[in-house]
Amino acid sequence: MKTTIEIPDELFRHTKATAALAGETLKEYVTTAIRERLERSGAAPRDDRGWRSVFGLATREQVREVDQVVAEDLERVDPQEWR
Repeated sequence: MKTTIEIPDELFRHTKATAALAGETLKEYVTTAIRERLERSGAAPRDDRGWRSVFGLATREQVREVDQVVAEDLERVDPQEWR
């Protein structure tokens, strides 16, 4: 989902730079930050769908690692071969 939020310019620049240094997109960085905040508050929904339901509860890092492997493999798929 796309949305627009207003944040102070300095906070935006700092967040974008920090995400880049971590090798993440701004979207990935902000999404992670929001999820972590929700988890700390106890308001985050559990995501036990898809592959997570097969492997049980995984740490955030494990989820990131598996998602990264899947994303990299999907980037190598040639759409023409699937037709």
